[in-house]
Amino acid sequence: MNFIIPFIILITIVVFVHEYGHYYFAKKYGVGVKDFSIGFGKEIFGFNDKSGTRWKFCLIPLGGYVKFFGDRNVFSQAEQAEILKKYSKNDQSKLFITKPLYQRALIVFGGPLANFLLAILIFSLIYIFIGKDFTPPKIEKVSIDSPAEKAGLKKNDIIIGINNNKVLSIREVSTFINTASSNKIDIKVLRNDREITLETGTEIIQSKDVFGNSINKKVIGISIIPATSEINQKKLGPATALYYSIKEIWFVSKTTINYVGLLIRGKADTTQLGGPIKIAKISGQVAEFGVLAFIMTIAYISISLGLINLFPIPLLDGGHLMFFLFEKILGRPLSQKTQEGFFRIGLFLLISLMVFTTFNDINTW
Repeated sequence: MNFIIPFIILITIVVFVHEYGHYYFAKKYGVGVKDFSIGFGKEIFGFNDKSGTRWKFCLIPLGGYVKFFGDRNVFSQAEQAEILKKYSKNDQSKLFITKPLYQRALIVFGGPLANFLLAILIFSLIYIFIGKDFTPPKIEKVSIDSPAEKAGLKKNDIIIGINNNKVLSIREVSTFINTASSNKIDIKVLRNDREITLETGTEIIQSKDVFGNSINKKVIGISIIPATSEINQKKLGPATALYYSIKEIWFVSKTTINYVGLLIRGKADTTQLGGPIKIAKISGQVAEFGVLAFIMTIAYISISLGLINLFPIPLLDGGHLMFFLFEKILGRPLSQKTQEGFFRIGLFLLISLMVFTTFNDINTW
């Protein structure tokens, strides 16, 4: 129960926000919405609003959906004409398929957009009311024969950049090293008031994260301490908080895309992949650290959900946007047979990924 309850809360929030993004733009452009569901399978409870939308919670809390009036995912131009004959002029105006291409694209994009906006809101509020860490990191020790020593890093060097990322706090050093896509890392340091950039190799070691889970950690052989006498936790103004929030989302998105690229090339550490079981475990562990840590996790999961849904895989939002792009280029939708073929491929990929991540979760539990 320590894992299940936080997991359900987390998934409910990020899924609701995602689906509400679709719902918002659908209502904005006059598309009828039949169902707004959190979860799949048998309905546990729900209610109908004044417009006839059924808002419901279902038994399997692993996602959600918004079902549009007369919804059909796959159709050809000929089939669309047949569909329209079944509806009155008034009802035709509520159909998703009758809307201009840009409106359909915005309705689909609304889900991921809502997830990114949720993350921006969370990060911004934390930076405004609690603050952001700006404590510069200083090297306290360089291990003998380590990649850092061979690269020429020295005690008392102040780290100011890693791989073109500006290091603003001591907490970012490990993050930038572990998310590097190459085994070679450029470290920019301040030494005797001079900026020096050195290239260092890395080593992979078996370690534990803050929750005690086994992880493969990338290290260069240094220990760091605050360069100043105290931690510099600074509260930001709204504009500055918004800037750093967007910057954080960009970093997470860029890192995820780089990881997927390595995964496709067979060079990624697949133990980092996780599914619902891993998310549930992390949710429970983070919840024990307090409300703030849990809220931050919601922000990061929201970014991941929004970004993954933009991948051009049929059945995901990105797959629909890909079809809309083809429609724009060709001047007509892809044929029903072609779209069905893409959907089968997408379904195979998603099921394969789900099976793989589930086995990964079990093996690393």
